[in-house]
Amino acid sequence: MPAVTPHGTRIRKRSAMLVTALTAALFLSGCIADRTGQGSTTPVPTPTVALQTVPDSNAPLETTQASNKIPVYWIGRSDTDTFLYREFRDNPGNENPITTALRIMMSQKPLDHDFFTPWQNPGSLASSISGKNVVTVDVSRDAFNSNLDAGMAQRAVQELVYTATAAAASSGLIDSGQQIKVTILVDGHTDYMAFGQVKLGDPMVRDASMVAPVWIIDPQEDLTLPAGPIKFNGRSTDPSKKLHWQILRDNPNGDKSSYLAGQTTASTVPGQGGAFSLTVGLGAGRYELRVSLVGPNDADVATDTRIFSVR
Repeated sequence: MPAVTPHGTRIRKRSAMLVTALTAALFLSGCIADRTGQGSTTPVPTPTVALQTVPDSNAPLETTQASNKIPVYWIGRSDTDTFLYREFRDNPGNENPITTALRIMMSQKPLDHDFFTPWQNPGSLASSISGKNVVTVDVSRDAFNSNLDAGMAQRAVQELVYTATAAAASSGLIDSGQQIKVTILVDGHTDYMAFGQVKLGDPMVRDASMVAPVWIIDPQEDLTLPAGPIKFNGRSTDPSKKLHWQILRDNPNGDKSSYLAGQTTASTVPGQGGAFSLTVGLGAGRYELRVSLVGPNDADVATDTRIFSVR
C-alpha cells in the first residue's frame, strides 16, 4: 500500500507528448478528433460519426447483473482532491458477494496503479442484510491499522459503504431502487472510532460528493484488447460540463505521443447518470486514455486515465 499523505495519495501520472505518424478510424458521438504533437503537419481526416447508446449499467448506481464479476471501490487522486473509483473483480463465490467484495477491498491491490486502499486485511469479516435494505458489516479492529487524517478516514469509511452497497445491489440481494444503508460493527460492537477519526455504529448512506468527477469505467486498467474499434465507457458527475479526451501511444523509446484527441459531453437522460461513450479504431500498441472535465476558461479541472494494450 502506498504511503498516505494528509490529503490523499500520489498524484496521478502525466505523460510527455512526442510525435507519431499512425492511422486510426474514429467514431464518436458529438465530437471531432484531431491529432496533435510537435513537428507534425499531417492533415486529420474527417471522422465518421455514429451515435452511441450507453446502457444504464454504466450509471453510478449499480444494477443487478448476470456475471461472475463483483464491484469494488478504491481511493484515487484527481488533481487536487481524492475520490472513490470502482473496478470489477472476479468473484470466486466462496462467501456472500458483500463479504467477498469487502475482503478484496481490504486485502488485495487495485488493478489501476493510481488507486489504493488504507484498509488492512482483517482477522474476521462478516456481513448480513436486514429486511429494511440495511447491510450490516462486522469487521475486526485490525482492519483499521492505518494512520489517517479525518478526511482520508471519512473516504475510507465511504469506500466500505460504496463497496458493500454495490456488491449487494449488483448481486440482487437488495432492492437497488431504494436507499441502502450500511451499519459497521467492530468485533460485534458499535461506537468504534474508525482510524481514530470516524465514529461507527449508526446506519450510513453513500456520500455522493465522494465519487470522482470524471471516471473511466471500461476498459479496466492493463487489459489487452483486439485491434479494431475500441469502445470506452465512463461517467461524469456534472453532465452540464464538456469533456476533453486524448489518447496517447507508447513509442519504442519509452515516451508517449499524442495520437488522437476530441471533445464530448455526458448524457443528461434520466437514469444514465452522466454516462459517456466513445469508440476509436486502434491498431496494435500500448495506449493511455485521458478524459478530463472542462472547467472555467476551458481548463481541465479533473482527469482520469486508463492504460491498455491492443493486439
